[in-house]
Parts: sequence; C-alpha cells; structure tokens
Amino acid sequence: MISQPMNGKTNEEVREERKTLVNELTEQGYEVVDTVISENAPKNCDEAIYYLSKSIEFISKVDAIIFMNGWEKARGCKIEYEVAKSYNKFIKFI
Repeated sequence: MISQPMNGKTNEEVREERKTLVNELTEQGYEVVDTVISENAPKNCDEAIYYLSKSIEFISKVDAIIFMNGWEKARGCKIEYEVAKSYNKFIKFI
C-alpha cells in the first residue's frame, strides 16, 4: 500500500504521482493495492473521515505501507502511520 498526501488532488493526479513507484514495486514482484477510492462519500457524513476509514480498511489487508514524500504534513497519512505502527505493519519511507 502507498500512503501519500491526496487532499486537493484529483484521483488522476494521485495516480500520476505514484505511477513510477507502482511500476518499480510491481517489477520487483510486489502486489500494490490500489488505494485510490473512486466512490463518492455518502451524503451527510464527514467526507475526510469516511475516506480515512476506507484507508484503514486497506491497512488491515496489507503487509507493508510505503509513505511518499510529504506524508508527515498530511493529517490522513499521519493517522495511517500511527495505525500501521500500532499494528506492526512493515513501514518504508521514500
């Protein structure tokens, strides 16, 4: 799984930013889970928390998380880091 700042970016921009990393990991034999959520958040909910909950669900299904540059400035990424660390997931920073 890849964690990166996404706030204010389109899904296409997010995918473009991680494209090289996804290709490198795939070439090395790793399966990269697509964590770019295309569905819209339900009405009458906190959109940020909704998407964060989906991200935490992804964390439950992976062995490792790679944090891209800028993660430490993004609220969602910092929460993902705390969850991953608390549940002993393999973590790498690039």
